[in-house]
Amino acid sequence: MAFNTGLSGLRASQVDLDVTGNNIANASTVGFKGSRAEFGDLYASGFLSGGSNTVGDGVRVQDVKQSFGQGNISFTDNGLDLAINGDGFFVLNNGGEIRYSRAGQFGVDKDGFITNNQGMRVQGFIADDDGNLSGIRGDLQIESGNLAPRRTTELQSDLNLDSREPVLERRVADMGDFSVAPPATGFPQETFEITYDDGSVVTTTINPTNVGDYSAADVVDVLNGPDGLSASATTQYEGISEADLDAAIAAGNFSFDLSVGNVNVPVDTVSVTDAASLVTAINAAQAPTVSASLVGGNLRLIDNRGNNLTAGFSSDGPSQAPETTVGTVRPQADREITDIASTGGGTNLTASWTSRSINITNQFTPDDQRTYNHATTTTIFDSLGNSHEITQFYVKQPAPGDGVGVSEWSVYLQIDGEFVGGTGTNPYQARFDQDGNLQSINGDPNGQILVDDWTPKAADGTPNGADGPPAPGTNITTPIPEPPTTSAFVLNLAETTQYGSDFGVTDQQQNGFTTGRLSGLDVSDEGVLFARYTNGQSQSLGQVALASFSNTNGLSPVGETTWVETFDSGQPIIGAPDTGTLGAIKASSVEESNVDLSAELVNLIIAQRNYQANAKTIETSDAVTQTIINLR
Repeated sequence: MAFNTGLSGLRASQVDLDVTGNNIANASTVGFKGSRAEFGDLYASGFLSGGSNTVGDGVRVQDVKQSFGQGNISFTDNGLDLAINGDGFFVLNNGGEIRYSRAGQFGVDKDGFITNNQGMRVQGFIADDDGNLSGIRGDLQIESGNLAPRRTTELQSDLNLDSREPVLERRVADMGDFSVAPPATGFPQETFEITYDDGSVVTTTINPTNVGDYSAADVVDVLNGPDGLSASATTQYEGISEADLDAAIAAGNFSFDLSVGNVNVPVDTVSVTDAASLVTAINAAQAPTVSASLVGGNLRLIDNRGNNLTAGFSSDGPSQAPETTVGTVRPQADREITDIASTGGGTNLTASWTSRSINITNQFTPDDQRTYNHATTTTIFDSLGNSHEITQFYVKQPAPGDGVGVSEWSVYLQIDGEFVGGTGTNPYQARFDQDGNLQSINGDPNGQILVDDWTPKAADGTPNGADGPPAPGTNITTPIPEPPTTSAFVLNLAETTQYGSDFGVTDQQQNGFTTGRLSGLDVSDEGVLFARYTNGQSQSLGQVALASFSNTNGLSPVGETTWVETFDSGQPIIGAPDTGTLGAIKASSVEESNVDLSAELVNLIIAQRNYQANAKTIETSDAVTQTIINLR
């Protein structure tokens, strides 16, 4: 009996030594889970022979159980090294056999599959071409080919337009030219009333003292006084023929009389030989606002200030007495003036007002920053992945109606310097409410502008072969449906505001990109593999799958730090990391062995002592038996 009891103890101690030695040997094995030997005592008893003083028959090994406790997580420089922080196992495809492991030392094989160092492929949830994850499980693969370009179908601009900005665009009423008919030598007296859009009235008078030679320049001085009213004037004289001048100069003793604004201007005629040289002499005289020329056989004199011009000549031959010409006035009134009414006098200013036409004196010009308040530029892409610059121009407009509780801005769009969206002739009108929020764009409360007239072009201005605008009459819906087939895209300004602060771009995003090459990989805590490309884009390639079991201890170890499913473990529950009871993924990390080396060394001493003690039991039994044999 004692021999068997001691022998069972030796066997158990040997198993304990083997388990402890295996733990110590794998203390540095990534993903390894330590084991322990579990023992049970042996008793031999029959149905009717059980007693209170039964002697045991020794010990037996009941089980070698693994501890699946969490190991320490250490960082590495390999982006595909993955550690599980929590419950779960990586799912590995070993040539059709499914294995499970906690060792996350992964890499990429020649075909782009993610594998462990034994060539087993990591399984996960596959992503489609657009990076959308599916519930389909398969071997994770990294496509090393170029990322195909994507055309821009939506551009979102979140801006703030400064409500303090002035209205730059100046609309004026061009009232046409008016003058006095000969033989008048000046404009007569006239008083008129100017009515403004706020109801105020201003009275002003032309030629208040009723002098006879009141010039166009004098009228301009008066009209430039009231707010919103301006004028310019010119005087043109053509009363002398070139042939008469040539004859008079040839006759000798020639002199030319010129007065500008009743001031005599001496003209040096000493070296004058013909009408052409007289033009040179007049232009050299001390009259900087007057220019002379020969036009249609006549001498033309122009004063660009509107002063009265008096001209004549004398000689030993033909002569012409001085004649006076009164200039022409060109008045303009801006939008704040609603009416001009004559209250006395005889000019035709009032008649000119009634036939006025509205003109824009500083029409929006993209090359002149004085004609717009704000501008911002971003990059968009055509179907071939070519980049293009789109610029948005914002021009503040007078508030519609009475201006209470509403503001309005004009929106112009250019791509590569060419107007799109029809904004070259008809800009979009963005209207804001009293709180600075966008009400509508051209009446659309969604704040969207559909650009459907853009033809992508190369640097030389010719179409570059990318998809162009839709055919005439094609109905374009927004958002642009996938897959897009034209260059049409939507500019979304729904989040644009108009506050009393500086202009700023809060956010500007577009969904297009050019082609790109794979430049790196990232793995999230949810196990999603993101591919980074040289065009700045990232796209999910798949998601690592994790498996859990109802009875983890029922798994059967098969080497290579892997386990397989057994009847005792139950079927695996496979899901995404960091969901349910499954742990999170830590990238560039591995889970170390959970073996406590100090504890194992102590266990080694204990197993050794147990082995020695059981051997001593056998030795003692042998001595007792020998004593019995030696009895005579």
